[in-house]
Amino acid sequence: MDGSLVPVVATGCEDFMARFRRRKVVLVAGGAGFVGSHLCETLISEGHSVVCLDNLQTGRIQNISALQAHPQFRFIEQDILDRLNWQGPLDEIYNLACPASPPLYQRDPIHTFRTCTEGVLNLLGLAKATGARILQASTSEVYGDPEITLQHEGYRGCVNTVGPRACYDEGKRAAETLFWEFGTHMGVEVRIARIFNTYGPRMSPEDGRVVSNFIVQALTGADITIYGDGMQTRSFCYVDDLVAGLKALMASETSDPVNLGNPGEFTMRELADMVLRQTDSRSRLVQCPLPVDDPRQRRPDISRAAARLGWAPTVALEEGIARTIRHFAGELQVSDPCEALLHHV
Repeated sequence: MDGSLVPVVATGCEDFMARFRRRKVVLVAGGAGFVGSHLCETLISEGHSVVCLDNLQTGRIQNISALQAHPQFRFIEQDILDRLNWQGPLDEIYNLACPASPPLYQRDPIHTFRTCTEGVLNLLGLAKATGARILQASTSEVYGDPEITLQHEGYRGCVNTVGPRACYDEGKRAAETLFWEFGTHMGVEVRIARIFNTYGPRMSPEDGRVVSNFIVQALTGADITIYGDGMQTRSFCYVDDLVAGLKALMASETSDPVNLGNPGEFTMRELADMVLRQTDSRSRLVQCPLPVDDPRQRRPDISRAAARLGWAPTVALEEGIARTIRHFAGELQVSDPCEALLHHV
């Protein structure tokens, strides 16, 4: 990178320089993804210079299309496994560069694990070289199939190291260890966010996670697939709330892992009923075998985030689902969500 995001300022432009000093240069790895694109958009709206790095394995150009003409935004198509050539200042790095849904991260499990280890080492090396503060988008999957009802950051988890989800679960656990080592022994300012289920606009219809699956199935009149008996639970955080949490964590002085999620807990059947009701869909509920190592329960303890960040989610699931349905109706080129059903009856 040639440092072109940093403007040349004439001597004596003191007001401009004062404003520029408040502007950060931020690298968002995985910035064309679902969460990353929302984060890029927010940082740009706050006046920062943003470099979005993404290999487009699961990220989508359309997610950042509105930003590409902005003078303070730059997109680089690159895998974090490749050497990062950076010139110029860098204040913050957000690492969101890893597929997050089981069908996608299991597609190439070796690459997934390498992204969480070798790729993370590349970004930590960049943070050390530039003095940037770096945030790792970790996951509730580090808790595995939990044996306690509220998962707090001190819980060490129940994870299968040799199952189909291990490439992601153990990869993210290894990434946290690398962050801890660089923070403890190399002086890098590290932040670790353990993200629970997040949903909202810009999820891909092929994402494979439960919210997008249910909504797309309901809008197209397909059967809604419930795995197992549908009584397993999840806690769903709207993407705007998560982005606010990520920014609050980056700005904080806490290097310990912090849960970010919505503690509201819903069964898969409750979520399916909500989606059916909001889309007025005639899709049927169909039970399928439960995937291997699928967690039975997820609910975050967010007391650390509340105490240290002053953060809590604000968007209720009913409202967030309504916004997400509107997004998918547009993604599927349907002006009225119920209109999609007419083509599948």
